[in-house]
Amino acid sequence: MFFHGINWEYVKREYPLLSPRRTVSQKGKEQLLDRIHLIQQFGIEPIHLLEADEGYPEERCIRECYVFGDTVFAFERLPLPMWQLSSHEVGVEVLDLRTCSRIYTYRSVVEVEEWFPGIPCIRTQRPNHLQRTIESGRDHL
Repeated sequence: MFFHGINWEYVKREYPLLSPRRTVSQKGKEQLLDRIHLIQQFGIEPIHLLEADEGYPEERCIRECYVFGDTVFAFERLPLPMWQLSSHEVGVEVLDLRTCSRIYTYRSVVEVEEWFPGIPCIRTQRPNHLQRTIESGRDHL
């Protein structure tokens, strides 16, 4: 399985396709430098996903994806071409959210189910590491 974390507000704005090219004008200096590096390395700026395997379980992927947003999309397969970005991270040029097989969120499930009828939506607790960040006043999500 492959997992992508994103804030729900971006899902509503970018639905149904995620593509870094659509949001270039909204990126800060650090994100633009990262974008240039990725384009130099891979020829594109990919959408990042975590890939679960025996040594990197789904639960860990979901927990780590929550660092990037309040909603995590799970995919059984991804479109090609696909790039290996690190040992547990892959990238694709465009990600069609309608092809997901499950959705995890600590938001309201009702709104997610309205946008993605028929796709299992699992309500989870806000991860402890995020709760500590919020309580210390450093919530950037």
